[in-house]
Amino acid sequence: MKIAADRMLGIALIGLAAFIAVQAMQLKTTFSYEPVGPKAFPIVLAIVLALLSLVMVFRPGPNGEWPRKALALRLLLVLALLLAYAVLFTQLGFIVSSLLTVTALARLFGASWVKALMTGALMSVVGYFLFTTALGISLPSGYWFASFL
Repeated sequence: MKIAADRMLGIALIGLAAFIAVQAMQLKTTFSYEPVGPKAFPIVLAIVLALLSLVMVFRPGPNGEWPRKALALRLLLVLALLLAYAVLFTQLGFIVSSLLTVTALARLFGASWVKALMTGALMSVVGYFLFTTALGISLPSGYWFASFL
């Protein structure tokens, strides 16, 4: 019996939801700064993820087949780029890591080098100012560039 790709993904996402819930339950703070604490948001997201994953398991879509090799390779490259972004985020800082990641993603999906670099530069700089100024969130400037700043 061949299991549809949607069902396998749904099962994997249920596992991810369980992992998120277990990790969220272990969050502890020394003081309470909100009525429900820091556990609530990740637990609610884990529950929503599990419920939607159950839908994928029990009612897979009509196109429940694995992607072709070219698309699967492109999806794996996107995953690798996002993992590299997460790893290099604090070392390179928000602006540089976002510039490199967005540029690489744009190139991966067919943008020219000029358009990819312009998009990467615009998204990283505008994103930085939106997070720091509008939302008041501090973002890393990068350990590797600390001596230059």
